[in-house]
Amino acid sequence: MQLFHTLVAAFGMSTLALVVPANAEIRIGTGAPLSGQYAWGGEQYRIGVDFALRKINENGGVLGEQVRLVLGDDAADPDQAVAVAKKFVSDDVVFVVGHWSSGASIPASKIYDEAGILMISPSATNTKLTDEGGPGIFRICGRDDRQGAVVGDYMAKHWPEKRISILHDGGAYGQGLAEETKKRINELGLTEVMFEGFATGEVNYSPLVDRIRAAETDILFVGGYPAEAGLILREARDQGDDLQFVSGDSLSTADYWLITGDAGEGTMFTFFPDPRYDPKNAALVEEFRNGGIEPDGYTLYAYAAVEVWAQAVEKAGTLKLDVVIASLRENEFDTVLGTLRFDENGDITDPGFSWYTWKGGEYVPLQ
Repeated sequence: MQLFHTLVAAFGMSTLALVVPANAEIRIGTGAPLSGQYAWGGEQYRIGVDFALRKINENGGVLGEQVRLVLGDDAADPDQAVAVAKKFVSDDVVFVVGHWSSGASIPASKIYDEAGILMISPSATNTKLTDEGGPGIFRICGRDDRQGAVVGDYMAKHWPEKRISILHDGGAYGQGLAEETKKRINELGLTEVMFEGFATGEVNYSPLVDRIRAAETDILFVGGYPAEAGLILREARDQGDDLQFVSGDSLSTADYWLITGDAGEGTMFTFFPDPRYDPKNAALVEEFRNGGIEPDGYTLYAYAAVEVWAQAVEKAGTLKLDVVIASLRENEFDTVLGTLRFDENGDITDPGFSWYTWKGGEYVPLQ
C-alpha cells in the first residue's frame, strides 16, 4: 500500500497504469480520453481501474490469474475510439471499461460486439449504447432518457412560469440529453423559448449569449461538456445575466470551476449518486485521499465496473464470453455503488440521478 502511494506521489497520475504485475495473464482495457480537453475524464477512469485491479491482484487475481491493464486513448473521438477498440482486439483484451463518452462508446461497442469482447461503460448515458448494442454491452450508470426526465420533472415543479432555453453541442451525449429534457418538459406542458445547437471548440460565444438574452431566458439548460458550458456561462455573467444555469453529469469535474471561476457559483447539474457519501465506502475513499487523489466524478464508477466484471467471471468460473454474459444477467453484484443487477438490455435495474450544485469551488449535493 505504501509503495503504491509513494509511486503516485513521486510520479503523478500518468504512471498509475504501470503499477500492475509484470506477469499478468488476463488483459482488460480502458478506453477513455487520456489526452485533449477531456483528459480529466480519462484520468478518473484510469485511477479507478488501477485501484480496483491493485486490490484484486493483491487478493489472488481473477480465476487465480493476475490481471493487467491495457490503456487506450480515444480522445473522446469516435474514429479514435474505433482504432482503440481494434487495438484491444489485437491485444487479446477480454473486457473493456469504457468508453467514457457516448460518442466514443457507441462506435467502439460495434467492434467489441463483433470480436466477442465484453464492455461495461461507467459513464456513457446515450440510450443507443444498450438499446442498439450487442449482448455483451453493459453500463452501470443511468441513461439519458432517465436523466432528461429528472431534469424535466424538476423544471416543471420548480420553474413552471420561467422562460426555459435548451442548448446542445450536437454530440451523442449533449444533444441526446437536451432532446430528452425537451421531451420531458413538453410532456409536462412546458414549452421552451429556445432550442438550439452550438459549435464546440469556440472561444467566443457572445453571439449565442445575445440570442439567449433576446429570448429573455430565466433558466438555461446546456447539454454538453464543461469547456463550452463554462464559457457560455461566463459570457452570460459578463453581460450581466443572472439566469439559472443547469446541465448534466459531465459537470462533475473541477475543470468546470477552473473555466468559470466564481461565475459557476450556483450552477445546478444532475449526476449519478456520489458513492463518496456512502459510509461503507469511507475507508476506500480515505485510501484514495491518502494517495493525494480525490475520487470524484467517474472514478468510483470505473472502480465498480471492474468489481462487477471480476465477480461475474468468478461466478461464471470461466472467461468464456457467453457464460460471463449469462452470469451478469443472472446475478447481483456487491460494489462501491451498492448492489447492482442488470436487465436484459444491459442497463442496471435501479438507475438513479441526483442533483448537485457548484458551491465555493466544489460540487455538493443540492439541499
